[in-house]
Order: sequence, then C-alpha cells, then structure tokens
Amino acid sequence: MEADTAQLQSVHAGGAQSPATVSFSSLHRRPPSVRLLSLDAHGRVLDWINWQDATCLYARDAVAWTLGEPCLRVHGGINRLSGEQSIIELHPIVASRGSARSSALSPTPALTNTALFARDAHLCLYCGNEFSRPHLTRDHVMPLSKGGRDVWENVVSACFHCNSRKSNRTPQQANMPLLAVPYRPSWIEHLILSNRNILADQMAFLKAHLPRNRRRSAV
Repeated sequence: MEADTAQLQSVHAGGAQSPATVSFSSLHRRPPSVRLLSLDAHGRVLDWINWQDATCLYARDAVAWTLGEPCLRVHGGINRLSGEQSIIELHPIVASRGSARSSALSPTPALTNTALFARDAHLCLYCGNEFSRPHLTRDHVMPLSKGGRDVWENVVSACFHCNSRKSNRTPQQANMPLLAVPYRPSWIEHLILSNRNILADQMAFLKAHLPRNRRRSAV
C-alpha cells in the first residue's frame, strides 16, 4: 500500500541510481507518522527518529542491528545498470553504529503542558476527574509567587475549577490535598508519553527499561 511520497536524495547510494521520488509503503497499515526507536550500538535508548532519518542510516550502512519485523518499506531510485528500484525495509527499533556520548543519554525531558498532562493521565490531581487537554491547566504546587519553580517536581495537571479554587496558595493552605506526588519522568517515560503511535515491539522494549515505582500516591 503506497502511503506517501517525498524527496530523499540521501537514499541514492553512489552514482549508480538515478534521482527519483522516494515513496514508502506501510507493511502493517501504519500511518506515515510512525516513528522509529533509535538506540546506540550498546542498546541504550536515544530518541524517536522519523523514517527519513532512519532511511539515511540504512543507506549509509550505519545500522548495527535492528529489532522487530519490518514496519515500513522505502522505495528509492532506479539503478541505471540493472534497472531495478532500490528498496529498504525499516525496522521499528534501530541501533546505529558507535556509542552515544554520556550527555546524550537520559537527558531531562522538556516540561510542556502536553507532556505534563500525559504524565498525569489527563487527570486533575486535586479532584481526580479526567479532562481533555483544553480543559486542563498547569498548576504550581508551591506557587511561583512564594518561591516555587517551574519544574517537573513542582507542577501537576489541574482543571480550571480546581486551579482557580487553589489560587495563590499551597495545597495545605487551600485544604486541597494532592492525589499523587509530582515527579520528573525518566527519559524512557518521556518517550512513551510523547508518541501516540508506538508499535508493539517498541512498547515492549521501552517498558522493559522503565524505572520501577516512580508514581506514588500522596494519600
């Protein structure tokens, strides 16, 4: 099934292939937005990469090993000598050659409302009700005006009503106990929270690397 087309000159290895529009097809009816999980050669998790960047790794012979059944097939240029079109099958988990620098491993996830609401499962951590994203706000447990910081450990999801009711007070002052303790997600947790199209092989790999007992009830 042809899913999309795009220009990708880096797929052309050497000068034997003619310039062409590169198309890719989904082997499992996955949307074109599917991303691949990038690791270093030692199996340490790096980040999500799109199919274009993954294809470049394959074309440069920079892939050390892969996991999972192929999920995307990239159709490249036509070989002038053989007349055959190049095809690269992409796997859901791709380990590139070499080792990642320590600074590239387990970075601090960026604090965004999207990531915050995903961390808190779209629940208001004061009333416990679930809300859609437009009806949630970022609440600072220790208000900024009282010296609180805009960091993972000091923010929770809150509905508009609870945020307004709490106002410029701490949960204790407002008599609004938190239902869970805010925490900074690990990089693995962040990758799970930031991708809505995680494939089964990717999820199994990430879950195996999750830290244990991160979220604790506050009551």
